[in-house]
Amino acid sequence: MRAVVTLAGDGSRMLPWTRGLRKEFLPLFGDGPAGGPTLKPVAHLVVEALAQAGVRDVGLVIRPRDRGFVRQYFTIDPGLVERHLHQPERIAETRRFHATLRRLRFHFAVQPRPQGFGDAVLRARPATGGGPFYLHAGDGVILGGRAGEILRAMGRLRARERLDGVLLVRRVADPRRYGVIEGIARPAFEGLRRLEVRSMVEKPERPASHWAATAVYAFAPSLFGALAEVRRRRPAELEVTDGIRHLLEHGGRIQALVLDRRFGEWRSVGSPDGFRSALARSYRIARSSRAPRRPRPVPRP
Repeated sequence: MRAVVTLAGDGSRMLPWTRGLRKEFLPLFGDGPAGGPTLKPVAHLVVEALAQAGVRDVGLVIRPRDRGFVRQYFTIDPGLVERHLHQPERIAETRRFHATLRRLRFHFAVQPRPQGFGDAVLRARPATGGGPFYLHAGDGVILGGRAGEILRAMGRLRARERLDGVLLVRRVADPRRYGVIEGIARPAFEGLRRLEVRSMVEKPERPASHWAATAVYAFAPSLFGALAEVRRRRPAELEVTDGIRHLLEHGGRIQALVLDRRFGEWRSVGSPDGFRSALARSYRIARSSRAPRRPRPVPRP
């Protein structure tokens, strides 16, 4: 499968930072090659997870002003490595990321102005090659080291059941701030709880459930037709939720996998509080993943 990553949001909640730098390039902690937490931009972590899931083509949706910076970040820079050969520990992560970049092809789509998550996806349609694809927002990530595994499960479920889409959802205390689904329980899939989605509402006043969608999906190309039809009828800001609802209303099938702590945690950096929480949590997770395990005591005979 291919993938689309959106890097074109307005970032108004993160001003003044986003006057000059994108929120998708705020740093979180991840595992470093030499052990211990290593700072990486959120978009870097997202691309790593997609590569781990087997993706080889990535469509990046960007704003016009960010084209040069984003291209540079996702381009191999041999000169950077050469300048730091005397400090190999400082470029160990760069070398590892370069190895990931060598396996990927990047395609760029431009969203001239913010007109919604769904509009950004429509603009990336050529990058998907007309086949199924992952969709991942660039300002959030699955922490815990199993993001690639979760993405592969989503792709396999979509293919096995011939679904129009697979959502990744999580239980939240206050679902009124999220896209909320209502679903029927189905047998677990690869260890993850599974739901057949019946409806989805964006930021409902009276939520039908506590299942909130993360910004990670696996879609069939039918999503594009749904989004285009919604756009034809209503040319205002377009959301992915609009396309999902259209698919459900016209006989499409959507399922959801439930993310729990055994597999990882969804964190977003779209707000100051979200970034603060994500940074602290990513540090704790990265430290614990590298902490030496205490040997179990040998039972007495």
